[in-house]
Amino acid sequence: MLDIHTISILGCGWYGFALAENLVKAGYTVKGSSTSIDKFKKLEDEGIKPYQVKFESDSESYQDDFFKSDLLIISIPPKRSSGEAGLYPSKIQRIKAAIQKAGVKQVLFISSTGVYGDHNQEVDEDTEPKPDSESGKAILSAEKILKDQKDFAVTILRFGGLIGPGRDPARFFAGKKNIPNGKAPVNLIHLKDCIGVSNAIIQRKAFGYTFNACADTHPEKMKFYTLTAQKSRLEIPEFIEELNEWKIVTSRYLDKVLEYKTSSL
Repeated sequence: MLDIHTISILGCGWYGFALAENLVKAGYTVKGSSTSIDKFKKLEDEGIKPYQVKFESDSESYQDDFFKSDLLIISIPPKRSSGEAGLYPSKIQRIKAAIQKAGVKQVLFISSTGVYGDHNQEVDEDTEPKPDSESGKAILSAEKILKDQKDFAVTILRFGGLIGPGRDPARFFAGKKNIPNGKAPVNLIHLKDCIGVSNAIIQRKAFGYTFNACADTHPEKMKFYTLTAQKSRLEIPEFIEELNEWKIVTSRYLDKVLEYKTSSL
């Protein structure tokens, strides 16, 4: 694998921006993308070189220099609010073409454990994904698009539900009533582990893999969210004490390949 000095991050959102900050401090040259130039100052203030990059299912707009890097990290999940799932694979197809045109050789794609669906089982990276949501289906299609080529090495990193600064899990259900599936296990990951796993992949040049990344504990939804609401002094949510569809996400390869262990909830 190639040495990594310059890293481009396509999508400097909650995770992408935090990772970019971390990588700059570690001494990498980091290029960060935003669809809006309004975010440029925030990026520049952290030593991140800003680029306006837009990919849609039927159009694109970017500077060639953004893709001139040793590693491209793609962190642009389908927007749930806009019903983008159906168009998402076409967007990824355009990004793939840009990667090939620029000659990028190493890619990290931020995926989701939503590709597995809830089929009442424990899943790991060797489990065949069977998504049961439109976003899960779209993300799995994107994974396949990026893997179906021989021009670059791609690692798929499937995160659980994201929590951390600005994403207090206590706020997810605070004050809500009759929340179904209260006894289902949760599959979450803290931002510090998102960054930790990403760094381990970069440092070990672990490209060509698929990794699941979740906290190593999976408490019941009702217990976890009740406790977090209490800690944050928010209104306690009320769950229906039942177990319907569920999954527990584990990893066979985080420890084996990266020697990384995620923290507990």
